[in-house]
Amino acid sequence: MNTISDVAGLAALSICESILLSLTDLDIIEQGEAVCILEDAAAAHRGAIAEAKNPEAHEAAAVVIDRIIKGKNSVPRDNG
Repeated sequence: MNTISDVAGLAALSICESILLSLTDLDIIEQGEAVCILEDAAAAHRGAIAEAKNPEAHEAAAVVIDRIIKGKNSVPRDNG
C-alpha cells in the first residue's frame, strides 16, 4: 500500500467500519441493518464490474466488504 489513494481508501474503510460499529453499539441501528448496508455496498461494486475500467478493483472491494460482513473487521473491537 504505497499510494496516497491506497492510504486514503484504507482510512475511509476504517472510518466507515467505526461508524457502523458505533451506530450499532448505541442502538441507533440494529446489527441486521448494518449488515444490509454492507451487503448493498458489496452488490454495488459487483454491479459495477461489467462496465468498469478496472473490474478487479470492484471485485476486490466486494471481497473486502464480504469479509467485514463475516466479522473479520479491519478495525479491532475492544469489548472491555
